[in-house]
Amino acid sequence: MLIVLSGLPGSGKTTVARELVGRLSAVYLRIDAIEQALVSAKVLAGEVGPAGYEVAYALARSNLALGLTVVADCVNPLPVTREAWRAVAAITSSRVLEVETVCSDVAEHRRRVELRAPDIPGHVLPDWASVLRHDYAPWTTDRLLIDTAAVSASDAAQRIATAARA
Repeated sequence: MLIVLSGLPGSGKTTVARELVGRLSAVYLRIDAIEQALVSAKVLAGEVGPAGYEVAYALARSNLALGLTVVADCVNPLPVTREAWRAVAAITSSRVLEVETVCSDVAEHRRRVELRAPDIPGHVLPDWASVLRHDYAPWTTDRLLIDTAAVSASDAAQRIATAARA
């Protein structure tokens, strides 16, 4: 099974993903870590662009083909990236559960963005202004919506795990 956690920076994706991965003993693919590794390795001449997602798609395919559950942690901002995850699941004959995390409390969302510290060496976190400017298309397909202002990371992970087992 492929579980794709999507949402703006600071919405709680990584916190929920960490809870979820432990519950499911799943493979964890974090786009921020992949992109930072590409930058640190000086593999790319300029912007990371879609390269991080392409690496994650390939890693997801490999792990899904082995029958493992994969949790992808990514902003997943556009219909093209969302469709690409669905294609990964289809190619491997895997089920996919798309999850969008939001933080409906704007003050809390801003607080999270402004107070968090990087946990990936060299990774520069976005500031609040860049989160507000982020190109993030509204969803037009079904997904499990988790409001992290209303539920704890543990409860969110339980909801996702339950949906994944259904």
